Amino acid sequence: MGLARLNRGQLVLVAAAVIAIGLVPILFAYLQLGFHPDVDRTPAVAGDDAVAYLDRSVHDAAAATAGDYAAHESDDLADAVRDSIDDDIEALARSRLEEGVGYEVTYNATAAAGWEGAACETGPGARFGDCAADGGVVVQPRAGDAVLVAVAFDVRAIGPESTAELTVVIDVGG
Repeated sequence: MGLARLNRGQLVLVAAAVIAIGLVPILFAYLQLGFHPDVDRTPAVAGDDAVAYLDRSVHDAAAATAGDYAAHESDDLADAVRDSIDDDIEALARSRLEEGVGYEVTYNATAAAGWEGAACETGPGARFGDCAADGGVVVQPRAGDAVLVAVAFDVRAIGPESTAELTVVIDVGG
């Protein structure tokens, strides 16, 4: 009777060892779940969202000021456009702070002047006459009214691990 117990105990030990060896690969698979060192957890910041937001803001400002200013009031139109867009720039700066992304947006007078020379002197807008760049805002007299044609910005998108800087000129068209 004592011999039977000894054999049964050895059988239990062998079975436990086989089960343990079978569970080792499962344990390693469990420990490696979700581990991907080649995957970047924080995407790089590109500024595309900011440019799309500014594009909408510029077009809204163009629609809001259309027909409100005479041709000789281009400075007033530029001021009104900046006033309209400034609220959106402030909202953009706060829009993704919870995600760790911040935006700095400023008007770019140099890019606006360069765009003015290329588009208003030789481009399709040349038929309407000379444009005037005022602090990043380009206006042009058309049919007796001052019309917004473009706005130039410097955009800096700051993320947790990257920063993107770009200069963009948003052409209103028309």
